[in-house]
Amino acid sequence: MSALLQVTGLGKSFGGVKAVDGIDFTLARGELLALIGPNGAGKSTTFNMVNGQLRADRGSIRLEGAELVGLKPREIWRQGVGRTFQIAETFASLTVVENVQMALISHDARLFSLWRRAADHKRDEALALLEQVGMRAQAERPCSELAYGDVKRVELAMAMANSPKLLLMDEPTAGMAPKERNALMALTKELVTARGMAVLFTEHSMDVVFAYADRMIVLARGRLIAEGKPLEIRDHPKVQEVYFGSGKTFEKEIA
Repeated sequence: MSALLQVTGLGKSFGGVKAVDGIDFTLARGELLALIGPNGAGKSTTFNMVNGQLRADRGSIRLEGAELVGLKPREIWRQGVGRTFQIAETFASLTVVENVQMALISHDARLFSLWRRAADHKRDEALALLEQVGMRAQAERPCSELAYGDVKRVELAMAMANSPKLLLMDEPTAGMAPKERNALMALTKELVTARGMAVLFTEHSMDVVFAYADRMIVLARGRLIAEGKPLEIRDHPKVQEVYFGSGKTFEKEIA
């Protein structure tokens, strides 16, 4: 498969500390790529450089050949990169459908007066996105009344408002029960297949990673130490050592 996203020689330092030290990886359309590593490995720094929240000191991040380094998050959003966050970001006082409409308005760069509601703007499109994430029936409920798992689904619909080529998901199942975690990731996998997009996600729940990732890349102390399919990573001795030292394996962790 040809690469949708190509990261080359990516690096970021804070003072004398190399948070990310010259990493390379690619991501193809229709692929879910998990970015994992122990605390302090450089996952969040890498993620935030792809999203534009941090600017890389060196290296390249190319989406379909177009350089993203130096662009602001808003500009990267308009290039077709969506994002969800570890703590879901929705407007609690707005209804479910209004939240998605706001995301569509943002993508269109349309401005509305403070006193003018955007109630009719792309409502049908917003409802269609909610249908895709299983939230159409709750469209008129305020987000403040939703269970957390449903809020994450609304956030996913909002992230789809720019019809992303690439979706970044930061700890997508954080704070969710096992059943909710699996339902959200199964839904994500369906959307990847249906839309032909790619997903880069970070995740601490190894059961989720091994069940849904097509490939995995592993960071430790800012460097990429392994990449491959889940079974290859599960049995990789260096990855086992970094995560567990000795006496424990991923197989035990996800059992």
